[in-house]
Amino acid sequence: MGASYHQFCPVAKAMELLDERWTLLVVRELVSGSERFNDLRRGLPRMSPTLLSRRLHQLVRAGVVERRVDGADVRYVPTAAGCELRPVLEALGAWGVRWIGELGDADLDPKLLLWDMHRHVDHDAVPPGRTVVRFRFRDVPASQRDWWMVIAAGEADVCDIDPGHDVTVTVTADLRALVQVWMGDLAWAAALRGGAVKVAGPEALRRAAPGWFTLSPFASVPRP
Repeated sequence: MGASYHQFCPVAKAMELLDERWTLLVVRELVSGSERFNDLRRGLPRMSPTLLSRRLHQLVRAGVVERRVDGADVRYVPTAAGCELRPVLEALGAWGVRWIGELGDADLDPKLLLWDMHRHVDHDAVPPGRTVVRFRFRDVPASQRDWWMVIAAGEADVCDIDPGHDVTVTVTADLRALVQVWMGDLAWAAALRGGAVKVAGPEALRRAAPGWFTLSPFASVPRP
């Protein structure tokens, strides 16, 4: 728990746990389905492993998360108390969409974007077998420029090293433009028409590729 506010108000008591840096974002990842430490790190790429471990310990101790161990497999699963935070996070996210200003360049992260997108693949729309989507962000440092999403058997994974499979389509984009598409601020058609996003590959697959991904859960939030 963080420092006490010494107030009986339940908002104050809740925030003693939740307003420490990164804590609510850890909960966001947990209620979004990440259970293992390495998956949590992929959704929180700028959080140190030491701090993530500390926050998980605090959440377990507070009864928000349960630590389940099966041999070498360790999972962190939200308890009933943790699951009740989902609508709180959804409300915070919707408020942020409506009232927080434009994102700065430092807020844009290709790893987080693709980690979010991989959880929102429309597997019914993706061709059968293995589909590999290569993403190239032309406006980021070379070390973060190329990514691969491998979709197969109802699952998806994100790689920052070439997995060695044949690429189905290649998406080349400005990072900000693809974030705007993901967040619902820019339509796929407009991004493609303006050249901020390009899809290369066989024509049928190139045309179908935008339909392989649903948008962020916050994309439908009305803007002021």
